[in-house]
Amino acid sequence: MNIPPIDENARQQARQRQDRLTKPAGSLGRLEQLSVDLAGITGRLSPPLEHRVVFTLAADHGVAAEGVSAYPREVTAQMVLNFLAGGGAVNVLARLFGARVVVADLGVDADLPNHPQLRSMRVRRGTDSITRGPAMSVEEAQQAIEHGRQLVLDEFEHGLDVALTGDMGIGNTTTSAALICALTQLDPKDVVGRGTGVDHAGLERKRDAVRKALEVNAERIGRGPVDALAAVGGLEIAGLAGVIIESASQRKPLLIDGFISGAAALAAARIAPGVTGYMIASHRSQELGHAAVLEQLGLKPLLDLDLRLGEGTGALLALPLLDAAVRILNEMATFDEAGVSDREREAAHNSRTTE
Repeated sequence: MNIPPIDENARQQARQRQDRLTKPAGSLGRLEQLSVDLAGITGRLSPPLEHRVVFTLAADHGVAAEGVSAYPREVTAQMVLNFLAGGGAVNVLARLFGARVVVADLGVDADLPNHPQLRSMRVRRGTDSITRGPAMSVEEAQQAIEHGRQLVLDEFEHGLDVALTGDMGIGNTTTSAALICALTQLDPKDVVGRGTGVDHAGLERKRDAVRKALEVNAERIGRGPVDALAAVGGLEIAGLAGVIIESASQRKPLLIDGFISGAAALAAARIAPGVTGYMIASHRSQELGHAAVLEQLGLKPLLDLDLRLGEGTGALLALPLLDAAVRILNEMATFDEAGVSDREREAAHNSRTTE
């Protein structure tokens, strides 16, 4: 995968301007680093952020039959229809923050109607249960990755400045946990969480399902990240990995959502390591293993709101911080422009003149 390097010259320019703005150095905390990161990603101190696209990819999971979710499998298709009608949380926040929602069917196990806002890129009708063998073939995983990349390329026609990841799929916190464990060797007890809100018995079923999946698919997992994705992942997760890879290859900032998006980001990083420089962690999910994923990726989340919905909601909530970071860097006056004394520079100058 051809991922361009981060523009270190633009980062340096942004850092130098930050140091000259009318404020104590570092006083705007994470906003300062965010502006530097955006400059490095885009090669511009004032990158365009107008066209924001949240890619909400949907698919079903065979492991849902193991009782790992508080909701039935049919909810995946029902929620897709809800998104298309504009009734999901992702839609509400997208309208609020001026983002475009791209809903794509990568593997929903239902007959969805033709809809002008639905991208039909179905690889198959759901995956097989990861507790009995691989979720899908390697070829199907690769196809889903390529579909995700194509979604990004298609959106350039309408404008794409920032890519946001989102998901929908009953059972996908189980497959995400299995994929994270497969890629990191973490123990399921440290990764598997309550997802949709399962009770204690449901949590134990999820942990057992992940342990079985890792055992049954151990040989496939060891072959590499795409094989691991095929063995214990999901079609929407593979599609999101493609979205991440293609967005990075186009030098676009990536706002990564929560746990499922984190699993996709981890897979993308294993497939194409250069993508991590383009990632911005929007928030820390309430889901147990998300903090471990962020640590593996070397990312620090912007928000911590106890979210665990997915869809792209956490990524959308972080958008105003990107706007703020860019505006502060470009619109705030420097000490020279404002005619304000910079105490630190004056002190350094006085120290030199008295020596």
